[in-house]
Amino acid sequence: MTTVSEPDLRLLRDALGPLRDREQVAARLLESSAKHSFDPDTELDWDAPFEGGKWFWPPELVSLYDTPLWRKMSEEQRMDLARHEAASLASLGIWFEIILMQLLVRHIYDKPLTSNHVRYALTEIADECRHSMMFARMIQKSGSPAYPVPRVYHNMARLLKTVSTTPGSFAATLLGEEILDWMQRLTFPDERVQTLVRGVTRIHVVEEARHVRYAREELRRQMVTAPRWEQEFTRLSCGEAARVFSVCFVNPQVYEQVGLDRREAVSQVRASGHRREVMRSGAKRLTDFLDDIGVLRGAGRRLWKSSGLLA
Repeated sequence: MTTVSEPDLRLLRDALGPLRDREQVAARLLESSAKHSFDPDTELDWDAPFEGGKWFWPPELVSLYDTPLWRKMSEEQRMDLARHEAASLASLGIWFEIILMQLLVRHIYDKPLTSNHVRYALTEIADECRHSMMFARMIQKSGSPAYPVPRVYHNMARLLKTVSTTPGSFAATLLGEEILDWMQRLTFPDERVQTLVRGVTRIHVVEEARHVRYAREELRRQMVTAPRWEQEFTRLSCGEAARVFSVCFVNPQVYEQVGLDRREAVSQVRASGHRREVMRSGAKRLTDFLDDIGVLRGAGRRLWKSSGLLA
């Protein structure tokens, strides 16, 4: 394997253009973090009561929206389902962020301790700690239960955290961040949604924009410089992560919580053209990027298609 030094790396290109200097990227992200970081405990009014008649998630983003079952549900039942799905997504977000924090720590373990790149990674870990606590507090405030992912996927993530390569880690990071980010960008300006939920999503969107930039730049770098076996492994692991993510996106226990038949609800979600379009729209910016830098190839691409996130 040929090792590329950091100065020479700036001369390399991918389909998106020249690779950017790692330290300069991190310096800009650190500057942005200093200006636009939030403490959810003080930024949000956790003591304010929820507003009557407002949703916990935009109805168009609720999994059963526009299905035959949805049309039979009362407005109260629809809103209750939205509340439980918001808690399910927050639970999924916490799971992903705990995985991400461990992957970031692995990534910087051998990096120069005083570099901007490491400083920003530590800053991002601090952001993710606050996000996880914020999501947990929102779940508790909403009166919904937490919805952990199925045990098999919880344990599969232990394997991911152990064997994931650096490009695989950043590909999985983007998968966990960008689809939820797309949904949250629709949520925080939506006046039909509870003020607290809008505040939570606004904080997350602002701070996750930096995390996405960091992960994208590093993944570009890794897909240019990693050996071929690692690139192929990244394609496969990213495709499998997409498949797991699509399965875990909404915990089917939410349907039982609002008095629906679980099997029928899951069947209608799978058959829903609207839901399929929502998920593909949420993933499109990411899949376009991954396609451009060579991640969506071969068996990995087939896994992405089987996930329903790629047409």
